[in-house]
Amino acid sequence: MRDFIQKLPKAELHLHIEGSLEPELMFELSKRNGIEIPFKSVEEIKKAYDFHNLQSFLDIYYQGANVLIKEQDFYDMTWAYLLKCKEDNIVHTEIFFDPQTHTDRGIEFDVVINGIDRALKDGREKLDISSEIIMCFLRHLDEDAAFKTLDQALAHKDKIIGVGLDSSEVGHPPSKFERVFKKALEEGFLTVAHAGEEGPTEYIWEALDLLKVKRIDHGVRSLEDEKLVERLKEEQMPLTVCPLSNVKLCVFDKLSDHNLKNLMSSGLLVMINSDDPSYFGGYLGENFIQCQKELDLSRDELKALAINSFKSAFMSEENKSKWIKQIEQL
Repeated sequence: MRDFIQKLPKAELHLHIEGSLEPELMFELSKRNGIEIPFKSVEEIKKAYDFHNLQSFLDIYYQGANVLIKEQDFYDMTWAYLLKCKEDNIVHTEIFFDPQTHTDRGIEFDVVINGIDRALKDGREKLDISSEIIMCFLRHLDEDAAFKTLDQALAHKDKIIGVGLDSSEVGHPPSKFERVFKKALEEGFLTVAHAGEEGPTEYIWEALDLLKVKRIDHGVRSLEDEKLVERLKEEQMPLTVCPLSNVKLCVFDKLSDHNLKNLMSSGLLVMINSDDPSYFGGYLGENFIQCQKELDLSRDELKALAINSFKSAFMSEENKSKWIKQIEQL
């Protein structure tokens, strides 16, 4: 099955670029930029990647981001992820980035977006990987901070296709950012939002009704609400599920407990993603491999997951059809 999984063309739609920062690059950038981190070696960083919930992960995630200072740092991080995409036969990726993580520590918005965008352009030319950028608001910060970030993004509409909502979910409902998302929609951005991972199903309803999202990121708690399942099924609303991440953050005790197959059998439009692969023990290919093994996924189910990723992508219908046809012929 490994060979079959490798051959599958894939799109990745739920990937935080800061979460692809590998320990080796974090250590290298800390030295390059003279930034102190609380780890003396790569091994110490790897040992720290032991989380018991979302917040304990976010604590080290934000520490790691401190080493990102210059445009080249953001380029190097993004390029390293694109090389992983090439290994896993990811032909299209839509990456999240968190500008507030950087602007709040004095890094210019332009430095962040230009480094990421330059790497993605090189990825298109040199690796034949198409891509889009989605800017996320940190939901633990306030509405004013989100509005300020949205204003900074307006000069980069040529680079940013949409806005999202991430960070600590519980206690920060989508409704908190309804007005920000309304303005983003008026400015022509597409919208997505993290909902229903640790937060309740009500957050998914809010994301749909108030933020007018095109995709729900995670959404694994959808099955707790029959009416919600019916709506998601009827609208074919994509759920960008991240299995290894869910286990690492204790949303499920072990991968064999994951409800991915139940989501599929309920007729929902789900696909596999890696979320923060450096921290959660696997890029997209590894997520596919481990899910196939632990959930006993058939070839047809694996193909369906890959097809769903293209159905849900922000790309032309022509390109979607091209990749879906390739998958169907495998």
